[in-house]
Amino acid sequence: MKVVDSYADAVQHIRRYGSDHTEAIITGNYSTAHDFVRSVPSSLVLVNASTRFNDGGQLGLGAEIGISTTRLHAYGPMGLRELTIEKYIAYGEGQVRE
Repeated sequence: MKVVDSYADAVQHIRRYGSDHTEAIITGNYSTAHDFVRSVPSSLVLVNASTRFNDGGQLGLGAEIGISTTRLHAYGPMGLRELTIEKYIAYGEGQVRE
């Protein structure tokens, strides 16, 4: 986590330290939020919500049975379905998950 002076600083920080798994931005500027969602390649990008919401149950996918920390979730023989990368986007108003 880092407080930055500009949107460019935020994107640079994520490119250097991000996981491509879950990234979030806290901003009151809709345009900045939209640009952030489009620019960050993580599997879940959150706006004004806690990164703790990246959970199968929270996203309506059911219970998790395995964990992958990469955007490409499959290993071994792959078909077109396994090569498709999904990206979830969540907008909040300051929600946290305890």
